[in-house]
Amino acid sequence: MAETTFHKDTWELYKSLEMSKQLTSGVTLEKLADEHAEIVAMSSDLSKPTGLWPFAKAYPDRFFNFGLAEKNMVTAAAGMASAGKMPFVSTYASFLGVLAAENIRTAVAYPNLNVRLIGTHTGIAMGFYGTSHHATEDISITRAMANMTVISPADGVALAEMIEESVKSYDGPIYFRVSRGREEPVYEKDGGVQNKIGKANILKDGTDLTIIACGIEVQQSLAAAEQLKEEGINARVIDMHTIKPMDVEAVMDAAAETGTILTVEEHNIQGGLGSAVAEVLMESGISCNFKRHGFYDENSLIGKPYYLYKHYKLDGEGIASVAKKLVER
Repeated sequence: MAETTFHKDTWELYKSLEMSKQLTSGVTLEKLADEHAEIVAMSSDLSKPTGLWPFAKAYPDRFFNFGLAEKNMVTAAAGMASAGKMPFVSTYASFLGVLAAENIRTAVAYPNLNVRLIGTHTGIAMGFYGTSHHATEDISITRAMANMTVISPADGVALAEMIEESVKSYDGPIYFRVSRGREEPVYEKDGGVQNKIGKANILKDGTDLTIIACGIEVQQSLAAAEQLKEEGINARVIDMHTIKPMDVEAVMDAAAETGTILTVEEHNIQGGLGSAVAEVLMESGISCNFKRHGFYDENSLIGKPYYLYKHYKLDGEGIASVAKKLVER
């Protein structure tokens, strides 16, 4: 495949962005590629918005553009993985975790292949593109697949760390669920907090309730915790980036020590993070005050993302209001 051309000034600008921005996947893979010849990447005409184009530019012979053929792309990735490659497949989550679900289940998860699936622009990040481009079901779809690890990093730093871990020391298929790349960062690069697959991060300790969040809702939950603090409510905030396998101990400790848990996700509450946490609580026999917060089993509206997050109370102010009612209950 011929190397894609980029405007030089634009390329230098994007290369200078911090890892919390949209080029995380491509920049990280570019750094790992020399040492790991098995890495290949593929996209469906979306290498720029999904962040793969730094890798595509540096390794054009290891990057494959499948056009608008997402299902074929997933199946081809499975074939490459069966031949010893480690494919990174990236496109919008609505076209990957939802549209290509059958191919992921049968061609990737069933044979337990080392394919890394990166679904971007999750939840309602696509705004005016509408329900067809919103992805509010992909957690429940992918976590129901045997062998599949499901990860929803809070920002680009977290994603970079877990991509690197997945390359160096993790076997089996992974579905990474990431946003649009415009979110405020939660972690600092080399900031002392490490993101490890399967291990939740307690970002703020508290005694009155625990907010367990994933993806971009981690930053908004931290904002909510600050608002709650002003009202005398001390909230613990947990980044549950790995939804499957879940950090069971973090959930059980939160229930025992704070007595109240609110889960927050940019996803349908049916089958998502909240359902996964509820399953842990029920099977452990621990009783606590509990609520799932996200999309309440409805199709998301169309509009500017900023207003949609506010409408669904998935911004800091909205999460704080939901948490306050839960504590009062």
